This record gives sequence, C-alpha cells and structure tokens, in this order.
Amino acid sequence: MPLTPEEPQIHESAQGPRVTPAASRTAQTPRPVPGPRPAAVPRPGRPGPSPAAAGRAGGAPRPAPPVQRAAQATIPGPAAPTTPSVSAAVPQVQLIPASVEGALDAAEEAVDLLLDTGRAPGDILVLTTGDPHPWAAHELSFGETAYWAQHDARDDVFYADAAQAERAAGRPVVVFAANGGPVDAVAGALPVALARAGALLIVCGDAQQINSVLGAGV
Repeated sequence: MPLTPEEPQIHESAQGPRVTPAASRTAQTPRPVPGPRPAAVPRPGRPGPSPAAAGRAGGAPRPAPPVQRAAQATIPGPAAPTTPSVSAAVPQVQLIPASVEGALDAAEEAVDLLLDTGRAPGDILVLTTGDPHPWAAHELSFGETAYWAQHDARDDVFYADAAQAERAAGRPVVVFAANGGPVDAVAGALPVALARAGALLIVCGDAQQINSVLGAGV
C-alpha cells in the first residue's frame, strides 16, 4: 500500500526564534513634504466651464426644468360659459298613425309606454278632439271645480278636451288624440297642443290629415 509523503513540519521551539540581523536593515529615507498643488490646467480639446455652470457655482438660482415650465404654461383657465342650444326649447313631434276610431286607444298605449319608461304621471297631458276620455267624463260629473283642481295638483295624467287646451297648463309631454270632431277644430287645436308641450308632442290620428296640418307650419 503506497504511502503519501508528509511535508516536513518545522517547529519554532526546535530552531529558536528568527532574528533579522541589524546590519541588513536599512534606514528609511524620510518622504518629502508636498508643496502647494498647481492650478489645474484644462486638458487640450476640453472646453472650460460654461457661463451657466459658472452662474450656478456662484449661487445663482437654478431655472426650472423644461418639463416643469411646460406644465406651468398649460394650466387651463376657467371654462367659458356655454350657450344653451336653441333646439332644446323646441318640442319634438311624433306621429302615431291611427284611424279616428283607434286614435284614443293609440293615445292610451302611448301613455302606458311613457309611464313604463320613467315619465311621471304629472308630466303628461292628453287632449282629445272627439269624445272625451272616460276618465275626464267621470271626473266632470263631480263638477268642473273639482275637475280642474286635479289639473292644478299635477298628481296624475290629466285628460281634457282639445277645445279647452288653452285653459290647460303646459306639461313636458302632450298626447294629442284626433279621435273625431270637425277638421277645422283639429287644425286649430294642434298648434295649441304644440305650445303646451315642453319636450314632446305625440299626435295619434290620420297620418294624411295630421301631415297636412303639420305642413302648414305647426
């Protein structure tokens, strides 16, 4: 079996302490004291400090960065007042074709649709040119004072004869049912109904008759 040779170990106790001979040590030469450093000479091809850098070194205030100056310049001022649209004051006119016999039913369907889409009952006025609506006939049986008091309360849909449209106050939506009556009465009541409508006028009746009235300037 091969043996691994061991390195010789030297113990300080066997040979004694190592002493450096005095003759071999040389005296250290004292280092010269450095004098004042000469002024820095700019390197060839390298420009000296710019005037802006010299100003900053002298304590001058540092200008704002370009990004900050741009942000200060783009602060918007108060918005200019907008002019209200003229078309917002003109009510929209919608025609629902219906026969004389079916005009009142078409008006009822229009009222139901308005209520289903969020219109308040007090926002709706229904005008009829022929037979009165059953609700109006029933309420008029208690006298006109009680009848018009309900109109003034504006708690519910109000039904009235188109001939009395001038007495009725305006409401956001007016439903006009051309369910009979003289042709001249319809032509005369339709402009009044349009004047009472704040936002929407729904006309239920014969399309040819209504268009002839609307084409006359209504």
